[in-house]
Amino acid sequence: MRSFWSGAVSFGLINIPVKLYTATDDHGLDFTMLHKGDLSPIRYARICKAEGKEIPFEDIVKGYEYQKGDYVVLTDEDFVRANVRKNKAIDIVGFAEETEIDSVYFEKPYYLEPDQGAEKAYFLLREALKQSKKVGIAHFVLKAREHLAILKPQDNVVVLNQLRYHDEVRATKDLNLPEVQPIEKRELDMAIALIEQLTKVYKPADYQDTYRKELEEVIAQKSKGKPVKPKGEEPQATDVKDLMDVLKASLEAERAKAGSQS
Repeated sequence: MRSFWSGAVSFGLINIPVKLYTATDDHGLDFTMLHKGDLSPIRYARICKAEGKEIPFEDIVKGYEYQKGDYVVLTDEDFVRANVRKNKAIDIVGFAEETEIDSVYFEKPYYLEPDQGAEKAYFLLREALKQSKKVGIAHFVLKAREHLAILKPQDNVVVLNQLRYHDEVRATKDLNLPEVQPIEKRELDMAIALIEQLTKVYKPADYQDTYRKELEEVIAQKSKGKPVKPKGEEPQATDVKDLMDVLKASLEAERAKAGSQS
């Protein structure tokens, strides 16, 4: 792996030099945009609105429109000058229970690696987080923007999970959500029993991207000029009148499956 940021984790008066690594990979298929008529690849050009011609990347600068039609240009140095410390520090501002943070706020994980000479301080932070069973709440600047994050131990590494700010999460008031519905106790009991039947220890490796393989099959078929037959069926809403029967059938099917696997 290759680090793309270096700085320090600030923990009280302790500064722990670290390197930041992306913790995830995107394994989705890459698609090329093509011209429908002759299947020529489409490229994206940076066109100057005033001159109507393409501008090379090295001639492009970042500007902020502070009033209509007027821009101020910002350089990489300007972003650093805004706050030198924030650009080089992951500031732990407090601690909390991880269970207090709703999953809707989690955005992207990164790995933190101690820089040379910072191994002991890194180990101290990691073990203190483990034994206290707390996560650190931190601020850090990345790509000209200040982010919120938590620091948590995972095995022998400290993970930085980038969070969304509260005002970035949309409210649910505009959704058409159901009011209290009349549910029979036996229906609720059967639904809970189905949940219990399907409950197992979560192991990330048990879950795979099967849709990618199915797409690859479609690509292989089309590349050979073969017709593609639809796989699977669109789900249909369950009739509320049949809800109890469907719950019972679901539970029986899962119990039979579990019995055949034991």
